[in-house]
Amino acid sequence: MELGRVAEHVPREIADEEHDAAVLAAVVEREDDRYLLFTKRADHLGEHAGQMSFPGGGREPSDEDLRATALREAEEEIGLRPDEADVVGRLDDIRTTSRYSVTPYVARVPDREYVPDEREVAEIAVLPVGDFLDPANYENERREHPQYGEAVVHFFHVGGYTVWGATARILVQLLELTTDWRAPEKIDRVLDPDADVRQGN
Repeated sequence: MELGRVAEHVPREIADEEHDAAVLAAVVEREDDRYLLFTKRADHLGEHAGQMSFPGGGREPSDEDLRATALREAEEEIGLRPDEADVVGRLDDIRTTSRYSVTPYVARVPDREYVPDEREVAEIAVLPVGDFLDPANYENERREHPQYGEAVVHFFHVGGYTVWGATARILVQLLELTTDWRAPEKIDRVLDPDADVRQGN
């Protein structure tokens, strides 16, 4: 991963959604590979329960900016202190179907044990970047969304987890920006417009 490319990237901003949020794509460096830290959302949470996510959430009035939002949420969810995060840059804002504009920040973080806040996080998974680059671990779907039109839904199956949805869209840009990996143009499945987006197993 060439994280310097994130520092050089000029992100596309979205300013016309109802809500603002931010996430932290946390990169752990080890001798054998670089790893990405994900949270598995607690099953009792109504929205996106059980899904894999980067630490993050909605902006609070007390947050100085969205970078502060990402760092506050990471501290609340996994116990990462703000002074431990070496923020290298931003990716493009993305829209979600829940009318959020999400700003992803990328940071190097220490290789240590993190403790999940059980109220929001069921599990923390630190997964090797190399496995996300393996074509055997990727698939996609194309579907028509009633609000946003045609969309490609990405799925990464790594370490027994499935990363998909908004988190996978962020991950695709991070991988394409920092590695030689590119999302395949070939579409694996085309869903009927009335079908529910599958979560993968």
